[in-house]
Amino acid sequence: MIRVEDWAEIRRLHRAEQMPIRAIARHLGISKNTVKKALAHDRPPAYSRAPKGSAVDAYEEEIRALLKATPTMPATVIAERIGWERSMTVLKERVRELRPAYLPADPVSRTVYQPGELAQCDLWFPPADIPLGYGQAGSPPVLVLVSGYSRVITARMLPSRQAGDLIDGHWRLLSAWGGVPRTLVWDNEPGVGRGGKLTAEFTALAGLLTVRIFQTRPRDPETKGLVERANGYLETSFLPGRTFAGPDDFNAQLDAWLQIANRRHHRGIEARPADRWQADRARMLPLPPTSPPHWWHQSARLGRDHYVRVDTCDYSIHPRAIGRKVAVVVTTEQIIAYCDGHVVAEHPRCWARHQSITDPEHAAAAAAMRGEVHRQAAQAASSRRPLAATGTGPGIEVEQRELGTYDRLFTVIDGGADTRTETEH
Repeated sequence: MIRVEDWAEIRRLHRAEQMPIRAIARHLGISKNTVKKALAHDRPPAYSRAPKGSAVDAYEEEIRALLKATPTMPATVIAERIGWERSMTVLKERVRELRPAYLPADPVSRTVYQPGELAQCDLWFPPADIPLGYGQAGSPPVLVLVSGYSRVITARMLPSRQAGDLIDGHWRLLSAWGGVPRTLVWDNEPGVGRGGKLTAEFTALAGLLTVRIFQTRPRDPETKGLVERANGYLETSFLPGRTFAGPDDFNAQLDAWLQIANRRHHRGIEARPADRWQADRARMLPLPPTSPPHWWHQSARLGRDHYVRVDTCDYSIHPRAIGRKVAVVVTTEQIIAYCDGHVVAEHPRCWARHQSITDPEHAAAAAAMRGEVHRQAAQAASSRRPLAATGTGPGIEVEQRELGTYDRLFTVIDGGADTRTETEH
């Protein structure tokens, strides 16, 4: 058998150099028959060993019978049924060859997204300790959105996974996009909804944005594979080697990194997401004029404690609102309280857990009000003193008895019983 190099040289000499077969044989030192065989084949020579029988051949009929009855039967079960005692590698290879004849193929369909059609949403919990203040650190959720057509990623860290914070996060990210995809894909996140039924907050959000919010089936991550892969990309490419001073620093670094990440070459679409963004953005729905985070607020009558609880933290309210109804608007950055249209509290959002946030102005006002109440109470108590004690008012005669009378009355000295009897009469 000649080498591939000789086969190629023979064909070159004969066709390009017009060299006769005998001259080629003499030039290369091979026989004329070898030259003729080389010219007769259009493919390079390849060594092939004569096939030999396999140990599985004797069991093939039994394997086929088992696969015909149960096409999904594992190779390990087949080995047990046929009494196989040799290497499992050989048996598994034969089962892999025979199974398609009994188990129809189930090809997956490739999903193609149109511009402005869809965005997938998810929460990513970065495995990092983010300083939250008050000596606490944690891993708050990060809301991640991925556009289906352009594969542009946007993300933002949120204080919690409650519906209000999720809606505020959606609004900020979609506002940065300048448009709204026609469908938002979510899993069964409690703040969004369960069992295909959205929460009241997200139902209202869908109506405001005029979009469809589609919830996937439970335990079906492939339905939102774009955002799942984006979460992994963030964890492996953004997070390593970074330190954060707090949530604001995390969001600032994440925004800067996403500007670079969205200009990378994406193998799934063989393009850069930033290059497809204009076409994607042009087909999205416009943003509504109303800001949804200000729709929902806590409303309650303020008690003497003059604090309201948001998530796990308490925030002070000006004590002049005690006993009146207060509306508290919560965003991811601020806590603002209103009473009769006036702002009675404004605090930055606390990311730490179980803290009491007090405005010094509220504390001073409460102390002044308490002092005034104590002063008024003291004046009222002074005005209720007996008139004889103050030396004013008309004189009143009071009978004064000898002290011995009381001793006899309580049988302290002899004659007390008689005195008591006389007294009773």
